[in-house]
Amino acid sequence: MPQMIFLNLPVKDLETTKGFFAKLGYSFNPQFSDDRTACLVISDTIFAMLLEESRFKEFTKKEIADAATTTEVILALSAESREKVDELVDTALASGGHPAGETQDLGFMYGRSFQDPDHHNWEVVWMDPSAVEGQS
Repeated sequence: MPQMIFLNLPVKDLETTKGFFAKLGYSFNPQFSDDRTACLVISDTIFAMLLEESRFKEFTKKEIADAATTTEVILALSAESREKVDELVDTALASGGHPAGETQDLGFMYGRSFQDPDHHNWEVVWMDPSAVEGQS
């Protein structure tokens, strides 16, 4: 069985955040969701647990970073093409996301980024498979 990852992210308004990611084409696993938590399915092995801040605080004694002013993490997703990078980021920005960094175009690698409604940074990156194959 492949290893899975569950990212835990605090959110201010669960319904707003769920609506945002639904517009990006993602689904939620109801088995791991309730009225204060939503399990965002990114792939077969990657999930983001979106937790209302009060619920998130139950898992840590530390203060929750204000992602609007502090970068606590940058989440990077691969895309199958440059067009898919643009499609996902353009949809995110049109659906209530916020601009993040500048577009990076290195020819063999292309990436753009956005912030979700809670200001978590998401990067979407495409890399030419032939550039990866040449690496050892």
